[in-house]
Order: sequence, then C-alpha cells, then structure tokens
Amino acid sequence: MSIRSSDTPQASDGPAQNAPEPEAAERVTVALNMPADGVPDVTVTERGLARAAEALAAGSGPVAIDAERASGYRYGQRAYLVQLRREGSGTWLIDPIACPDLTPIGEVLSDVEWILHAATQDLPCLAEVGMHPTRLFDTELGGRLVGLPRVGLAAVVEHYLGLTLAKEHSAVDWSTRPLPEPWLRYAALDVEVLVQVRDLMADDLAEQQKTPWAEQEFDSLTRFTGPPVRLEPWRRTSGLHKVRNRRGAAMVRELWRTRDALASDNDIAPGRILPDAALVDLALRSPKTEDEIGQGGQSRVSRSVRRYQTEWFSALERARQIPEAELPALTVRSDGPPPARAWAERDPVAAARLIQARAALGQFAEEHRIPVENLLSPDFLRRMLWVPQQLAAEPTPEAISAALLKLGARQWQIDIAGPIIDEAINRPLAPVAAPAAKPPVKPPA
Repeated sequence: MSIRSSDTPQASDGPAQNAPEPEAAERVTVALNMPADGVPDVTVTERGLARAAEALAAGSGPVAIDAERASGYRYGQRAYLVQLRREGSGTWLIDPIACPDLTPIGEVLSDVEWILHAATQDLPCLAEVGMHPTRLFDTELGGRLVGLPRVGLAAVVEHYLGLTLAKEHSAVDWSTRPLPEPWLRYAALDVEVLVQVRDLMADDLAEQQKTPWAEQEFDSLTRFTGPPVRLEPWRRTSGLHKVRNRRGAAMVRELWRTRDALASDNDIAPGRILPDAALVDLALRSPKTEDEIGQGGQSRVSRSVRRYQTEWFSALERARQIPEAELPALTVRSDGPPPARAWAERDPVAAARLIQARAALGQFAEEHRIPVENLLSPDFLRRMLWVPQQLAAEPTPEAISAALLKLGARQWQIDIAGPIIDEAINRPLAPVAAPAAKPPVKPPA
C-alpha cells in the first residue's frame, strides 16, 4: 500500500507521491509539516471529551495513538497530551490534565487495534488515565522485526513513506499551558501517518514470514504495566561508584530520598532539584555544618544545593546517626549470573556454552535480519546457561522450554532459542580456557 497524492497530508514542494520511487541513492523525501485537516483544537472539557469519544467510536479501522510526557521537567511520567487519529474521525488532541479520566475514550476503543510507536513508553501513562489496549501494533518493535536499520519514528516514516518528520519539539516541557501551536502541530503529525506505516510494515512482516512473531510480541505488550519496581532505586544514582564506603552509601541514600520527596511535593523532575553529580559530591564532601553545604565543589553544584541546604544537611546528619550494623551494603548481590566476562575464569564449561549459543543465535539473527536481543533477552540466555541443572533434574528440551516460558520468553522465541540452548547444554563444545594471568610488572631499575 502506498500513499496517493490525494491522500497525502500537506507537505512542502516535492515530487508527487504517486511517482515511481527513485533509486535509493537518489531518493527525495518530502517534509511533512502540516496535518491534512489542520491542527485540531485541544479537548479540555468533559463535553469535548464526549464528542471525541463519539467521533472515535464512529470511525473505522485501527486507531493511531501517542502521548506526550514532560520527562526531565516534571515528577513522574504522566501524560500531558494524548493524540488519537482514526479513519473517519480525524485527529483529536486531548489534555489529560484538564480531563484526567479518559475512560470514555478507552471504552469506545476497547476492541480496536491501537497503533503506537515504542508502546512501552506510552502504555503506563495511558493506563493512568483509564486507557488499556486489548490489541495493538507497535511500529518501533515491528521495525526491529523486519530489520530496519533505524527504528525511530522519523526514520520509519521516511523509510516507508518518503516523508520527513520534524523532531525539534520532542523534548519540550509538555506541561506548559497553553501549549504553543507549533508543538500541537508536531503532536498531531506524530499520529498523522501511523496507519499507513502500520499497513506497509505488516506487508513486510508477512513477506518475511514474521507475522506470527509480531503478533506474539504485540499481544504481550497489551499486558505491559511498566518496568519492574526497584527495591533500592537510589542505587541507580549516576556516579555512585565513586563512593567507597558504607557510610557514604548511606549518605547517598538519604540525600536521594530527600530529593525524591522534594521533587514529588513540588512536581519537579528530581534532576532539576539536585543533579546526580551534586548529590554524589555532597556525599563525598560530607560537610559538617549547614553553612558548608553550598561551599566547595563545582560552581553549578553550589548553586544547586543552596536552596534546600537545610534539607540536605538533615539528610547527611541522619546518615551519620545510622548504627554501623544498619548501614546499607556498598554493593548488592544480583540474583542473576555474573557478568559474561567473568565466566571463563569462574566456569570455563559455562563460558563455552555461552559462546556456542551466542554464535548460533547471532547467525540466525543475521540470516533473518533481526537484532539478536529481540530473538531472546541476553539476561534470559545467561540465566539458562550459567547453572543449567537448576532447570530440572535433567535439562531436557521440554524443561528448557518451560524455563524460558517462566522467564517471560514468547513461544516464537522459545521455538528458535530452545534448540540452540539445548545444543549448548547437552552437546557443548570444548570448555573455554581462562585468560592467563598477566606477569607482574617489574619496577624500573
């Protein structure tokens, strides 16, 4: 399916869309700079929301959906604008701050296929406002499965339609009110041609006999609720590796918790309250008085800490008062296998299994033009091969399949990776020799 010139949204001057496609080296793209029906008004009332639901219900075919967040500006990942487009109903821009319950929209679209790009980014914030898909098509994930070299929305649209999307507003503060017209135009364009892209990508999936793979992947996304909750999220602080003792780790933890509470109370992204670099700098300096909080360190760090220096000092004092036995561990043991680079030394047999399985998966991925990480999560592969006797009394193909399913692999992944893992466990190659120890460096004479 291709877009005819009469179907094409308004674009800058360029070749007609029904002209023969030139050679790849000479391909000319057309800028997509205005929605076909213009920029719609933003829906901000319950009455407007009812009209949107009625129009979307009367439309036909799948619905293209996108959401804009204020990452880096506001606390959390809530949606600040939701865009929808369906054949026969046009494009709708809805303000979920003015209309926080979009259940009426979710209900009329409950049996409709949703088209999203990078669905895992938007599904959690859409669920917060009452929208849950039962069927979907992810054009970012689909692009990976068909072997596109670049899978960002702009790259995918250009690949299939020869249209370029401007992305200059992708990182703006979408909590701004009122939203500027250029931002709204950008937002509307994000759903303008998703249906056409979906249809062409579906053709590619079918031609490459990957439709069953995509269907299983998309079905699993309908149950996606967000990344797993971390028990100790403060350990994700950038620069934490600079802290060399448990007391310092406690200071990072208390500062992190204080920053998170301030960010939540003020609805500001934590990094705007205090950057990670400033937080770690405070923990390392460990100022002994409140006046020292804003002294020393980089100038930008000093500016960042002065506003809440009482709170930062209180956090540091709490960390100083923690009994030694109750201090957090400097590092925590993972429930998974060690890093692959350590396998040859710790278990040469397991290292051989991993090399063998990786090579086979890599060859399959190359032959089928698919990223190897989409064939099977690297974490799943390591867990399966590090201590395979944990799978069952005997690592049979059935036990391997059951273990992969329990980890979360889809059936198509199990069908491909299961025999490769079985081969690596039950018919392995020679063990990998541990790297030879480096000779000691002789001091200069």
